[in-house]
Amino acid sequence: MVRGKIVIRRVENMSRRQVTFSKRRGGLLKKARELAILCNVQVGVIVFSSTCRLYEYANSTTATTMGTAMPSMIQNYQSSQEQHQLLNPVSQVMVCIHSL
Repeated sequence: MVRGKIVIRRVENMSRRQVTFSKRRGGLLKKARELAILCNVQVGVIVFSSTCRLYEYANSTTATTMGTAMPSMIQNYQSSQEQHQLLNPVSQVMVCIHSL
């Protein structure tokens, strides 16, 4: 049996939207965990619901406790972005030009 394609658009019914959010959020976090385990990589996912509730997943090989995994990962991301901008200043100019 083949599943039909679905059109990606906002779910109008509020209760269906909440159910869809819960199921897809769970699937996203599961995929993040699987990617981290299978590929031995650092993965961080941050999701805010429509009611501004925070859901997150972070794994880190360098952090000793789960409480420090996400801040550590964000710090690594920021430092890698700064390094990239220092090594390639032209890319920053290109981003500005494309934004106009």
